[in-house]
Amino acid sequence: MNVGRSGPQAVGLPSQWEISDELFARFRDLIYREAGIALTDGKQSLLISRLAGRLRELGTTSFEEYWRLVENPASTDERARLLDRICTNETHFFRDPRQFQFLDDHAFPYVEAESARTGSRRVRAWSAACSTGEEPYSIAMAMLHRFPRSVGWQVEVAATDLSNKVLALARAGLWSMDKATDIPLLYRKAFMLRGVGSQAGKMKVGPELREVVSFARINLNDARYSVTGTFDLIFCRNVLIYFDHDSKVKVVDRLMNHLAPGGYLFLGYAETTTTITDRLGSVGPNVYRRVSDAVAGHALAG
Repeated sequence: MNVGRSGPQAVGLPSQWEISDELFARFRDLIYREAGIALTDGKQSLLISRLAGRLRELGTTSFEEYWRLVENPASTDERARLLDRICTNETHFFRDPRQFQFLDDHAFPYVEAESARTGSRRVRAWSAACSTGEEPYSIAMAMLHRFPRSVGWQVEVAATDLSNKVLALARAGLWSMDKATDIPLLYRKAFMLRGVGSQAGKMKVGPELREVVSFARINLNDARYSVTGTFDLIFCRNVLIYFDHDSKVKVVDRLMNHLAPGGYLFLGYAETTTTITDRLGSVGPNVYRRVSDAVAGHALAG
């Protein structure tokens, strides 16, 4: 989930479709309450351009009229559509190769060591802002390669997002073949399907990936998350940058409720937990681990 930039020149709205500072503040406050996304005063043009298409779809003649619709507590579906429009979902397969290398070199060996100690062959990951699915499917491919189900491993990847629109695309698991270049050839051959006939030029996730990846809508601004149990790996990349400090603290605290002892939290390039919590220590490239579980000498250059 990202909130991008947009200028008024891209809006193309009728001149009567204007938004006052006071009305923008009402939208901004609602978006913050609902999703924890903090829009600054300079984001009026972004709000206008993102909602323009929805106002056209509804035949709404003004932002004031649209506000009267979404402010109604009963308008939960329309509020969800509003948040869908605000969020820009940018992602690709195996984004940030450094973190996938960290999985191979450090996180996966830890899972293997714990398995040897406990006898458990279950490994779980959560993609907490999964967008159109490239991230959770990438994680699943890496996990299935390292932990084959054929030798008894139970692999689970939970994939969640605020946007119902991107979740529908993620569940479909269908992309243009130009996305294939982002996937290592070994994984592509093992887990992806090439389209034929009417699906020529497209790529689809294979059955093994579908069996281990599950999707659900979760708002990270909610007081509780509907995922169950704890995870060895939590990916929450390029989300915290759109929250203010108080919201970041709450989100990280709630994520840690689902992070297994010794588990790893993966953030985006511009994100850190340094000013958010002292319960996590940096152990890799935007990778964090519970301080009490951190292994001496495990830290890597960020």
